[in-house]
Amino acid sequence: MNLEAICVYCASSHRAPRAYLDAAADLGRALARSGLTVLCGGGAGGLMGALTDAALAAGGRVIGVRPAFMSELESPHPRATEMIFTETMHQRKQLLYDRADAFVALPGAIGTLDEIIETITWKRLGLHNKPICLLNVQGFFDPLLAQFERLVRQDLVAEPFLSLYAHSPDVPGVMAHLQNHTPVTAGPIMWEDR
Repeated sequence: MNLEAICVYCASSHRAPRAYLDAAADLGRALARSGLTVLCGGGAGGLMGALTDAALAAGGRVIGVRPAFMSELESPHPRATEMIFTETMHQRKQLLYDRADAFVALPGAIGTLDEIIETITWKRLGLHNKPICLLNVQGFFDPLLAQFERLVRQDLVAEPFLSLYAHSPDVPGVMAHLQNHTPVTAGPIMWEDR
């Protein structure tokens, strides 16, 4: 799979822990140095800002995609290579999905969780076959990963569900997954796959 643009879901909070901000910056640099365009929410603050600043400083491209009303809640990044404004959150999510060749989730709040879970859900339903990786900084996603495993144990989803995404505690692991990703068989994962 030829990767050109990576969608990164992450927090825009200025109060995020330093380790999360550092990981966002490390990811931005790594993506830029690999010649990959960053797609993100386009915010100036928090992990989004750190990701964007680092990618741009390393000579990369960053495309922000955000609904226009978000500019009243948080500032768009002033130096993003391109900023696309949509009318709704659903349009934003669809555009990110359409333009991305892969998805990475950094620590984030409810919006980040919504976006990464929807991306995994769409893959489960066979709507796409793109790489998905959680950058599990300091175990941030451990409870979510445990919940996914619980869904399998309680027969709420089929076990192949767990192969739809990868996770790594660090940026080199995420980059290795993106570069070495072997697509799973396209198509929905239903009970007959157990």
